[in-house]
This record gives sequence, structure tokens and C-alpha cells, in this order.
Amino acid sequence: MALIVQKYGGTSVGSVERIQAVAQRVYKTVKAGNSLVVVVSAMGKTTDGLVKLANEISPNPNRREMDMLLSTGEQVTIALLSMALQELGQPAISMTGAQVGIVTEAEHSRARILHIETTRLTRHINEGKVVVVAGFQGTSSAKEMEITTLGRGGSDTSAVAIAAALGANFCEIYTDVPGILTTDPRLVAEAQLIDAITCNEMLELASLGAKVLHPRAVEIARNYGVPLVVRSSWTDAPGTWVTSAKPQGRSLINLEIARPVDAVEFDTNQAKVALLRVPDKPGVAARLFGEISRQKVDVDLIIQSVHEGNSNDIAFTVTTPILKRAEAVTAAIAPALRSQSNPKFDEAEVMIEHNIAKVSIAGAGMIGRPGVAAKMFATLAEAGVNIQMISTSEVKVSCVVDAAECDRAVAALRNAFEIEAGELLAGSRGELLTPNSCTDAINRVSPNSCTDVINRVSPHSSPTPPVRGVALDLNQARLAIRQLPDRPGMAAKLFGLLAQHNISVDMIIQSQRCRVIDGVPRRDIAFTVSRIDGENAKEMLTQVAAELGWGEVVLDSAIAKVSIVGAGMLGQPGVAAKMFEALAQQQINIQMIATSEIKISCVVAQEQGVKALQAIHAAFELAGNEKFVVPA
Repeated sequence: MALIVQKYGGTSVGSVERIQAVAQRVYKTVKAGNSLVVVVSAMGKTTDGLVKLANEISPNPNRREMDMLLSTGEQVTIALLSMALQELGQPAISMTGAQVGIVTEAEHSRARILHIETTRLTRHINEGKVVVVAGFQGTSSAKEMEITTLGRGGSDTSAVAIAAALGANFCEIYTDVPGILTTDPRLVAEAQLIDAITCNEMLELASLGAKVLHPRAVEIARNYGVPLVVRSSWTDAPGTWVTSAKPQGRSLINLEIARPVDAVEFDTNQAKVALLRVPDKPGVAARLFGEISRQKVDVDLIIQSVHEGNSNDIAFTVTTPILKRAEAVTAAIAPALRSQSNPKFDEAEVMIEHNIAKVSIAGAGMIGRPGVAAKMFATLAEAGVNIQMISTSEVKVSCVVDAAECDRAVAALRNAFEIEAGELLAGSRGELLTPNSCTDAINRVSPNSCTDVINRVSPHSSPTPPVRGVALDLNQARLAIRQLPDRPGMAAKLFGLLAQHNISVDMIIQSQRCRVIDGVPRRDIAFTVSRIDGENAKEMLTQVAAELGWGEVVLDSAIAKVSIVGAGMLGQPGVAAKMFEALAQQQINIQMIATSEIKISCVVAQEQGVKALQAIHAAFELAGNEKFVVPA
């Protein structure tokens, strides 16, 4: 017998007929010998309708009252689904978030889960009942009993948190698509179903496809080792398994506000190659990294930064043993990248730096927490460590520093983020899907449910493809600050200010070109934020720019970020080149590049975002034969 948590989204319970269909599925699962907790969302567009009602009453409704209002949507669903199960002869009981014991922060509309009191829940399960739980909600404390909601993706978060608290065998997320797809089926109808994917890959693909799984839910699954499977509530297809390595012991207290950083990683076997003043036009990155790929040079971090005028800088890191080969390739191609349109334009220059180290912080908990990167930069500044390069992803922030400062940087970061020596990783290269990494998940689920997983990760199965999926984010804006003084503490001050205003930052790129103005070396820095935060961030930073000695603050809201993700790209030099070439063939100019071990992201013009995604998806041959249609 397995203990299973199932979650059904709004479209899955959008009508009486759909609720009855869910009841039949639940009944069948119980009759197979399983114990079940079911977490549901509000029916269909109920939440949208409640928000509309509130806006008709007030243009700026009180957040406490909004939580009171929105929490009613799920309560309708739990009552109806419990009735439907009882009509089938299956004992069931509906419970609100408060009744089930979900205790959250006292933060209306965006609360995080602190812990779950499982006594009442466990009692009902042991009595043979299906417990139907209202997702998306909790209560601030037993004393205050303030209803809180968890914000976007709250029902996913509720389900996985309950699975973690109960030690469930696995958690099933039922939605309106057949699982995790290689991209959004609304943009590429031939998007292919992914059989299995790691939590790390899924976190990086937070904006993938039909947004079927919220990163907060994946974060909990990763932290507590909860096996997830994403399936369609319309079919019996096997769906997609989201797997993670067996986690270290972690307390269920402060479940969602545990420390955001799990590990400090470092690599001293690195050197940096920078190509300065390359033309800002389509095809430049493709040409450079195409040649690098042909010479079998494996690149680690890649960044491309933004400058005034019509030139960019591209920098990348390689391991020390292949530096000479990387330098020779870059030096050979540099003259060919000279601007043809402006004869007076300076020729591209190659800059090599030995004796560097890459220092990184990693952790799923940093998603949506504006202060984490700022804390890293402040910690390095206080230790007197200057940052030469910055590259970010959803679950990692990496800085290139002087090799002589690596030990000091690592010690400071370990202390700041309370990382024990056993959680310090030298040369870490990301999480791979292997037979061993799935053993715990396989052992805890029923053999029939897991046959496909075992087959997928067996040593005899085909190699993991380099790219698992392509994601597009059309909701970002880019801010660039010109001429920041190049000294320790500047990045900390900048991102600390953003964190104080609760503005989360995604990509961060620091330019390689350094200018000396009035005797002070200066660099540009660019970063992306949510588009809704763009104007506020620009206004706030412009107000302090003169005081802090910064130059102009420039905002561009017409951008798109397209990303490829895959643990299989490790050690495969041609992946970046193929992505850049796909964009070049469509005459799509790359404005920014940032990478992590398992992700490459490019910023392009907003109107070219969908075209970029489609070109990259085709280049990596991710399309399948079947067309997926997302139900209306």
C-alpha cells in the first residue's frame, strides 16, 4: 500500500462532470490499495471571477480581505469533490488549509509554509477516508487564525508540502497537459513529452511549457526528496517523473523558509578569455563558439554584456589545461569580427586572465528571494574580494574572483550562509539523472507506477540528450547602469537596494571592458527584473545614482529571455554554438548571454522571442510526431 498525494488544478475540476471524473480516478486509486490525500484548486476561472468582483468594489483591495475572499474558491471544490466520493461509497472528508494544519507566515497573499500539523490529517487517513484539502491556503498561527494564501502556484506548493510532511511515497500533479513538455505547446504544437527530468532541470525550466509546475513546489520536492509525477487529468498516460537525489536530513519546521543556500561551490582550475569590442549584430556569438566547438574546447561560464554604441564584450571561462587552445582559437577569429560598417571601429581585442577562481552559491530556496544575491555580494565585499564576472540562474549565483582570494571568499560565504564543511563542493558540475539518483524514489512507489522510471534511468537506456527543453520568458525588463566604480562593494550596494524594495533579479551581467574616468576604473552592469518592477527599479536607482557615483540608468522593457536546459550539456562543447547558430540563421541578435552548468540563456528583442524559441527547439530536434492541444 502506498500513501499518495494527488493535486488537481482548476481546469481538472472546472465543472460538475470534471469533478465526478476526478472522483472516479480517486476511487480507482483507493481501490488499488492506496491511501490518498487530494489537494484541489478552485473550479475553472473562479479565482479570476473573485478578483474581478474585488476590483469592482475597490481599486486597491485590502490584502487580508482578498485572502478571505480568494480562499472561498477552493472550499467550494473540496465540498463538491467530497460529496462526489461519498456518492461512490468512498468515505471522504473535506478540510480547509487551517483545518489540515498548514501554518504559514503572517504574510497575506504571498505566505510561505512554516510547518504542517499532521495529527488530524493522519487520523482521517488511518480511518480509511480520502482527505480532500483546499490548496493555496493556510493559517498564520493557531492563536491568530488569520487565513492566508500562498500566492501563485499555491495549490502545487500545498500538495508537495503535505507529501513531504506525511512522508508520502509520491505526489501526483494532475493538470491539462500530459506532463512536462519540451516547450510550450501553445507555441510549438509538436512539443514532445519528457519522460523524466531532474528537479534541478525543472527548477531552471520554471517558465517551461504550460507552466504546469510552480518552482516553489519543485523546491520543496528537491529539498525533501519527494518524487513528483505530472500527469493529465484527461487521460491515463504515464506523464513525467520529476526526480531528485536523496536529500540530507532536513527539519520539517520552517518548511518553506529554510535557508536559501544549500552549498558553496568553488573551482580554482579556471582561466578567463574575453573578447572585447565585437560587433553587436546577429551571428557573432555563433561564429565564435562554432569555432570553439570545432576545436573541442569545453566552455564553462559564458557572459555577453551590453554597451553603448554598436559593440559588445563576450567572456567565457575554461579549465586551465585547455586555456592555450581556447586562446589560440579566439585570437585567430578576432580579426574576422572587426566591424565592417565602421572602418574606424577598434578591432576586437582578446584579453586573457590566469589565476582566477569560480565561487558559487547554490540552492533551490533562493528562488523569489531578492536578498540572496545581494547577501553574497555584500559578503565578498566585506571580505575585500572583488568580483570580476557574475553569472546567475534560478538556483545558482556564480562569481569569478582572483584565485588568491578564493579561500577567503569561500570561508566568508560559508560563514554567511551557515554552510557546514560537508556541504562545501569543489568543482561541482550539477545534478545528473542516474540510476542511483532515482533509487530512493523507485523503492518508495509501487512497481507498476515506476516501471517506466526504472527503464528510463537504467544503464542500458539511451544517453541523456544535451537539451531537455526550451523556455521563453516574455515578462522581463533589462536595466543597465553605466560606469559603476570597479571596487568591492558596488554590486552589494546595488543589489542590496533592490532587495530592500523587494525586487527580484534574474540575469546579472558585469561587463569585461573597464574604463578609467577621473582616475577611477569603471564597468557597466546589466540585469533583468520582472517587467512590472522595471519602472520602479529605474526610478529608485536613478535617485541614488549621483550620490553613489554611478552613471546613467537605462531601462529596456522590450526584451525576451530564451533558455535551453539540460544536465546532458555538461562536457559537450557544441551546445552553446548550436543555440547561437539557430538564432543567427533567423537574423536574431543576441543582446545578453548568461550560463550555468545546465542552462544557457539569451536576451533578444521581445518581438523575436517566439521566433527564437521555435528556432532553438527545431535546432535541437526536440519536436515529436504528436501534436498536443491544451484544453481551453
